[in-house]
Amino acid sequence: MEIERKFLIKRLPKDLSSYPCRQIEQAYLNRDPALRVRRQDDLYFLTCKSRGLMEREEWELPLDAEAYAHLLAKADGRIIRKTRYLIPYQRYTVELDMFDGDLAPLLLAEVEFASAAEADAFVPPDWFGEDVTSDPSYQNVNMALRP
Repeated sequence: MEIERKFLIKRLPKDLSSYPCRQIEQAYLNRDPALRVRRQDDLYFLTCKSRGLMEREEWELPLDAEAYAHLLAKADGRIIRKTRYLIPYQRYTVELDMFDGDLAPLLLAEVEFASAAEADAFVPPDWFGEDVTSDPSYQNVNMALRP
């Protein structure tokens, strides 16, 4: 089970370049359930996510580069490219995504939780903006598949 909240960003945190980051490329093969292929640096995955906004089931399988390329060619919509920064905050890791291409300059932060109660109790840092967890237009699958 994946439980996460998603936020727009008011301003970037200080010393952003000091945090580890990953280069991500992903595309979608299906909307419901969301079936995604992802390259994260030199790792490749096929991920299936159920319906839902804050809470949903998620399954992930490793792929090799050849399988990833084969599936990527079959994807619908846009290929999403982003840089993901991993920023510690309290006992959490904020995943700050800086989108490239026609989704730039979108900045989104995601934080994962062990329970819905923990997610509901979360107080974000002051550099976070609006909570968009309940807005489906900020789900990556919808960003990839909208015209």
